[in-house]
Amino acid sequence: MRSSNPVFSRRGFSRDTGYAGFNAPPQAGGPAANPYAGANPYAQGGNPYAQATAPYPQATDQQDATQAPPQYTPQTRPMTMDDVVARTGMTLGTVIAGATVGWLFLTENLGFALGAGLVAMVLALVQSFKRKPSPALILAYAALEGLFLGALSGYINAIPKLSGAPMQAVLGTMAVFVAMLIAYKTRIIRVNARFTRFVMIAAIGFVLLSMVNLMFMVFGGGDGLGFRSGGLGILFGVVGVVLGALFLALDFKQVEDGVAYGAPREESWLAAFGLTLTLVWIYMEMLRLISILRGD
Repeated sequence: MRSSNPVFSRRGFSRDTGYAGFNAPPQAGGPAANPYAGANPYAQGGNPYAQATAPYPQATDQQDATQAPPQYTPQTRPMTMDDVVARTGMTLGTVIAGATVGWLFLTENLGFALGAGLVAMVLALVQSFKRKPSPALILAYAALEGLFLGALSGYINAIPKLSGAPMQAVLGTMAVFVAMLIAYKTRIIRVNARFTRFVMIAAIGFVLLSMVNLMFMVFGGGDGLGFRSGGLGILFGVVGVVLGALFLALDFKQVEDGVAYGAPREESWLAAFGLTLTLVWIYMEMLRLISILRGD
């Protein structure tokens, strides 16, 4: 299974990479294939993240040549849920700090905030296609994305009939996160291949419609195809929030797989990055939906 977030698509604990015996069909009449056996890339001998063991030092006159060489100590440990929580807290904390600065100082300068948002998008794309997570790059993305979100939220909040909309969007995003986490943990939502295909097809359609609408807005003026106002805009906003919620389920599954299959600790940064991308998506769609509802 490949995650909704492109940052997970190249990682070792993605189910469709063939790592750790994933997608191996169970033996007829026997138990399901053990993903930890045989081809586990995180086991000794097959771990692509393991550092090569240094040659044994040459024996000296003071050292018995028959003495056993020192044991090799791995340079990293497997990722844990605590690692994911800590890195996600750092990343979201950086977004909040940037949003505070943007709210206080950039509300009247949306041009600069838009530039920060575009740079954040570029950084997100760069990290998405890197083979290894870069904490500095992820935190830089979080800071710039926070500046953009804070300035935009402050601008919307200054409109009298939209005052308080950003806080409502924050509460709505938190509610979606908690609801999806409960639904995932209680197995109300089961992430499987069919679920993933449905979400990805829906997401592609949503993005393509958004791009077409944007082109009509730029070249035709007005509200384009009407996806940003009125009843159609409300429906489109609801679909965006629902897609973001489904993305969260995919992200939860990727985190669970990473912990279960012994992904390296550094992958917790990638998990935090993916969750942050999804939460930003939900917040933006929630803010747009609330603005439409309260603006009509």
